[in-house]
Amino acid sequence: MSAQRTDDGRRAATVARTTSETDIEIRLDLDGTGRNEASTGLPFFDHMLSQLGRHGGFDLEIRATGDLQIDAHHTVEDVGIALGEVFAAAIGDKAGIRRFASNRVPLDEALIDVALDLSGRPYLHYEVEFPGQKILGDPPFDPQLVEEFWRAFVTSAAITLHITSVRGVNTHHLVEATYKGVARALRDAVRIEGGGVPSTKGVL
Repeated sequence: MSAQRTDDGRRAATVARTTSETDIEIRLDLDGTGRNEASTGLPFFDHMLSQLGRHGGFDLEIRATGDLQIDAHHTVEDVGIALGEVFAAAIGDKAGIRRFASNRVPLDEALIDVALDLSGRPYLHYEVEFPGQKILGDPPFDPQLVEEFWRAFVTSAAITLHITSVRGVNTHHLVEATYKGVARALRDAVRIEGGGVPSTKGVL
């Protein structure tokens, strides 16, 4: 099912996505207060999704069940797809948005560089190397899935996103700095600061 924008004038939307592998519901309000709740069956992933809501200043509710007995890949990727769909619906025609944003976010020894453009053109540059270990938990989380999540998100949301690791050795710190960095960049990029669509084409 396609994401549906609310009809009360808010930049908010909902989406329900069901496949043979996952069942997902997401509610997003871009002009919220940072309230968030995530339940995917993957505790570390829930923690990262909560970073998006909290540091993005969005109200974000995510509920997902998936075939975790096989692998976490389907759940992580499909949440990225659904989140991209609901983000695109919530932002609408992008009139007045800032559009571009970039920042560097540290978490102890880790430092992540993020730049994005709400361009209408999906593209991901992802340059983050991890020491290799999974993040402990029940079940453990494979950091390789982070790239799959962002690729799914930018494809559905039609965003250009560059994520680059400047330095870092702790896998948890690198991943968390990534989510916080993207959250803060999205918060800046969706900010209303004008009256028209920020493109010479007149549409994004």
